[in-house]
Amino acid sequence: MLNEERIKLMTRMASYEADEGKRMIPVGNYFRNDYISFQVVKTAISATIAFGLIFAMYIYYDFEAFLADIYKMDVVAFVKTLVMLYLAAVVAYMLIAYILASYRYNKAKKSLRNYYAALRKLSQMYEEED
Repeated sequence: MLNEERIKLMTRMASYEADEGKRMIPVGNYFRNDYISFQVVKTAISATIAFGLIFAMYIYYDFEAFLADIYKMDVVAFVKTLVMLYLAAVVAYMLIAYILASYRYNKAKKSLRNYYAALRKLSQMYEEED
């Protein structure tokens, strides 16, 4: 016999799995520090690639002037400035990634607690039926 409450619960759970659960369930498979570390490392790699591309575009934009000025400039000071800009950019992006990953992880865990509670309730409904 059909149990209307169980059908409603299963429908709500299927809707969660199809929509929000696609993003939340993979996050729930990680420990907190592992998830956050993974996101921060991905961001550091992406920021390094982005910084390299931006620097290459900056040099390529006026390559002739750069080559003319390279003999006049203090190369050590230029490299120090470049490294400081790189470190500032990467650290800023990593800090933002840490904050966002922490927020997303906490949100996912809270959402999954409700989902797992619904699973336990559904399991109890099946046990009571038997």
